[in-house]
Amino acid sequence: RWVLNLQCKGSRNFMSALRRAVEVDFKDKDKHKSQGLYLLTTGIPDQETHTVSAYVAEVCRGFDLQLHVCLFSVMEDIDSNRIMPARYANPTETAIAFKEIVQAANGRFHWFGEAGIFESDDITIIVSEMEKANNYSQKCAFLVESLKQRS
Repeated sequence: RWVLNLQCKGSRNFMSALRRAVEVDFKDKDKHKSQGLYLLTTGIPDQETHTVSAYVAEVCRGFDLQLHVCLFSVMEDIDSNRIMPARYANPTETAIAFKEIVQAANGRFHWFGEAGIFESDDITIIVSEMEKANNYSQKCAFLVESLKQRS
């Protein structure tokens, strides 16, 4: 269910946006089986990472929801309105911060840019499953071959 589009015009006031989402959308949480928030962002929140992580952990536990982050790395440090964000971090520092925040929220992290996908929890899980399947397939092939040789 997609219900809310929060835009922090000219800032990255994540705490304010999350507070608004929780107050507006999740007050009727008992009516829904599962709830999740998806943050689509191009940069680090205005607030310090440890503060955001602590708040997110508390909110997500209280509402039984997960926060998932999609970070899009852009080349420009200033947004299209030429407004410099209150807090700056390079793309790698931003990704590290959001990984910490997502971990506190028991969510998933995805990082992509103009060059493609840099990191994605979903893709990591899929690749891991494919590697396990390949490993099992090789073990089965070895077992079948050894049984053929015995007979």
